[in-house]
Amino acid sequence: MLYNWLHDIQFAYPRVFSLFLMLLFLIWWYVTKSKSSLASFKVSTIHSFNTTSWKNTFRHLPFIIRLLALTYIILALARPQKRNDDQQTKGEGIDIVLSMDVSGSMLSKDFQPNRLEVAKELAADFIKSRPIDRIGLVIFSGESYTLCPITSDKNTLLTEVESLRSGLLQDGTVIGEGLATAVNRLSKSDAKSRVIILLTDGKEEPPETRLIDPLTALEIAKANGIKVYTIGMSAQNYVPVAEKVTTVSRRPTDIFLDEDLLRKIATETSGQYFRARDKLSLRNIYEQIDKLEKSEIEITTMKKYEEKFVPFILTALLLLFLEMVLRLTVFRKFP
Repeated sequence: MLYNWLHDIQFAYPRVFSLFLMLLFLIWWYVTKSKSSLASFKVSTIHSFNTTSWKNTFRHLPFIIRLLALTYIILALARPQKRNDDQQTKGEGIDIVLSMDVSGSMLSKDFQPNRLEVAKELAADFIKSRPIDRIGLVIFSGESYTLCPITSDKNTLLTEVESLRSGLLQDGTVIGEGLATAVNRLSKSDAKSRVIILLTDGKEEPPETRLIDPLTALEIAKANGIKVYTIGMSAQNYVPVAEKVTTVSRRPTDIFLDEDLLRKIATETSGQYFRARDKLSLRNIYEQIDKLEKSEIEITTMKKYEEKFVPFILTALLLLFLEMVLRLTVFRKFP
């Protein structure tokens, strides 16, 4: 406990420590004086003077106590302080919605352990890197669903991202509905910038219950002035696992992934299209988006100093009082 307390202490006037040289001088002076003040006389034997008393043993104790008192006075003069840094973060953030594909093909293992787990991990890292922005989460496969509306509560959002798994929704791939739901979450936002990051590993494969096609969703995004960054996630020429909705075997990834649609959505909304072929490239994509969409952040740091010299002064006074009592009582000298 004492170590932790001292670890947080810093001294405003460290040059005062040069006064410790004075203590060395006092020690030299005390030793010299003690030797010169000793009386002497000649005797035939010193056998009778070999007995010692506790007073003789501890006769230097008052001087040692005075040195300790002076040590604490010097420490107090050095002005010990405890510093507390208080940071206030202000700024004008961006409203962002992550629209993530959770279809069966996201369990493909061209990304280890699979695409979905890698997408979750890097989405979480991206969320942590945006302290000011409000962020929401939309998921889609054969239907779309808002898992978390735009919020500044990052802990809740991260919990929702961690809970993502394939099979939460009807299987399939409805990119249009995933985009439209994300747009709907941002349509009432008054943020200076509104952004959607849409990640998928497939192309539009809607069930009969589809409500909105991708091109219609694109027009809605354009009408609302929302920028869309699209990410195609799959390795080169990798055949994903079969989705539950069909037993038809997949063609190579480059054909299966509708890059033309993703590029069109990004270009017409003033965003960008990115292709993620491995975990590193996906991490780089999020870093690029992070640099492209900068929030205005103002961090104010306030340094507060709490003076801690009082315990040192009180200790020094207590030691000086103890020295005085010992000199006037136990170690009192008579002329």
